[in-house]
Amino acid sequence: DDWKMTKKMLHTCIRVKDLEKSMEFYTNVLGFKEARRLDFPELKFTLVYLALDGDDYELELTYNYDQEEAYTLGNGYGHIAIGVDDLGATQKEYKASGYEVTDLKSLPDNAANFFFITDPDGYKIEVIQN
Repeated sequence: DDWKMTKKMLHTCIRVKDLEKSMEFYTNVLGFKEARRLDFPELKFTLVYLALDGDDYELELTYNYDQEEAYTLGNGYGHIAIGVDDLGATQKEYKASGYEVTDLKSLPDNAANFFFITDPDGYKIEVIQN
């Protein structure tokens, strides 16, 4: 029965070109808090783990010191999703931040109501009504 060990999601890693811009976006706009930071100057990278209040799941920002070009996101990456209590108010707040924000959208039969915001590296974050 050892193979039935408990598992849980820990984090998602995204690579960012400008750590300060990304930190401003994820903390000031989306409301994440820095959980911890690991600097590896000898290996030329920094890892910053972010989480939302009351949530164990983390977003890991990987910053490689010598990355000069924007990362190619590829067509396999979709998005990160976060849930909010007031979708309309959150969308207005995020639009005021100056980042790219889509109109409110919904799936057929109101299966989900959502919009997207794009971070400084072009990653999409889906914001869903709780």
